[in-house]
Amino acid sequence: MNEKVINFYKHRNIYFIISICIILTGIISALTGGIKLDIQFQGGSILKYSYTGTIVSKDAGDIVESALGRTADCQEQTNMVKSNQMLIVNLAGNESITPEEQKTVTDTLTKAYPDVNLRLSESLSVQPFTGARFFRNGILAILISFLLILVYVGFRFKNIGGFSAATMAIIALFHDAFVITTAFIVFKIPLNDTYIAAILSILGFSVNDTIVIYDRIRENKKLLGPKTPTDYLVNLSITQSLTRSINTNIAVFVSITIAFIFSQVYNIESIKDFALPMMFGTISGCYSTICIAGPLWTMWKNHRAKANLKKA
Repeated sequence: MNEKVINFYKHRNIYFIISICIILTGIISALTGGIKLDIQFQGGSILKYSYTGTIVSKDAGDIVESALGRTADCQEQTNMVKSNQMLIVNLAGNESITPEEQKTVTDTLTKAYPDVNLRLSESLSVQPFTGARFFRNGILAILISFLLILVYVGFRFKNIGGFSAATMAIIALFHDAFVITTAFIVFKIPLNDTYIAAILSILGFSVNDTIVIYDRIRENKKLLGPKTPTDYLVNLSITQSLTRSINTNIAVFVSITIAFIFSQVYNIESIKDFALPMMFGTISGCYSTICIAGPLWTMWKNHRAKANLKKA
């Protein structure tokens, strides 16, 4: 083959250092600023009010905190045509809100904003043990997905190393999960079901890219023969798949960016909290497939080859 081959394996240490720095950023942010859990995982209560006019969510949160003596987080949400606005009051804690406290919040906000026609539209409570169970089940779903991917990739690519290739793909997926978690921590986005959904989405997207490259490695091994150096085989396969991977990721990134801009314009927190980490996850999925999984697998194959030579 006469095509130009990019030597990704040569620069593997640079890629690894970049990934370590990103992960350390998440760890340092978690240690200094903490990890914010949503009521879904932590327990507490949510009050949703419809209103017309203007309410500053931060001021509303301070008003509720003063009235109840407990931490309150308020968010504004507006629909597409801005004809129906919502004020969402989040009260995290070990105890659900009592009817008296709910009345206190409503009366206090109504007194503070008499001209916005404030109305309580929904009240939700989550017990702490229920939130902890939701969190465990979400993490369990992620771990099961890792296991299923390991088994699938291991059997599908048994001709090029099987479970060694699958293990490197899993390490790349853990990298993507850490990047998404870092995005949630750095941008102070509460961990909730959106966090689980974002990770599962990126896992599927990222492993698909990895499988494409592994397919190319398998085909090139047949064409070039088993004696082809592993680093050349991997570099060639990644180079051949590079345009497809980049174009696919650009298309996905642009789509998610549009969704994020849309959520910013119309102040839709649920879409915003999903789209922003997904933007980072999309970049990470492409990066880990090209710069992590392939070079790691090459390192392993070279290590095994040297070990076999010593035995011989």
